[in-house]
Amino acid sequence: MREPTVEVAADYFQSYSVVGLLAAVGVLFVAVAFGAGRLLRPVVPTPEKLLTYECGVDPVGEGWAHTQVRYYVYAFLYVIFAVDSIFLFPWATVFARDGYGATTLVEMFIFLGFLTVGLLYAYKKGVLTWT
Repeated sequence: MREPTVEVAADYFQSYSVVGLLAAVGVLFVAVAFGAGRLLRPVVPTPEKLLTYECGVDPVGEGWAHTQVRYYVYAFLYVIFAVDSIFLFPWATVFARDGYGATTLVEMFIFLGFLTVGLLYAYKKGVLTWT
């Protein structure tokens, strides 16, 4: 086996030096932006500015609030269907290619089967009722 020459090693490390240089420039750019923002912004702390702030409403009472769990369930179901649509669109493009039809069709039916089982389970548990 032949030993790599010095020129090949230099070209190899030169490509990494470009990436390193771009990373350094990026870090420098962010540091300069944060430094300029810190130097140029006005700093006038008042008691109102130091209050806890959320959605434009002044805080009243204690910070602990109960949230209905069903909202998380609906959010989780949305994520499931969003992931389903993310996989269906690329599948439709691959399905049309020669040699991929049967394999991708079986894989997609397995994927949709898992989602259907999860949806039926949620329906049976009464999660999909809004009461």
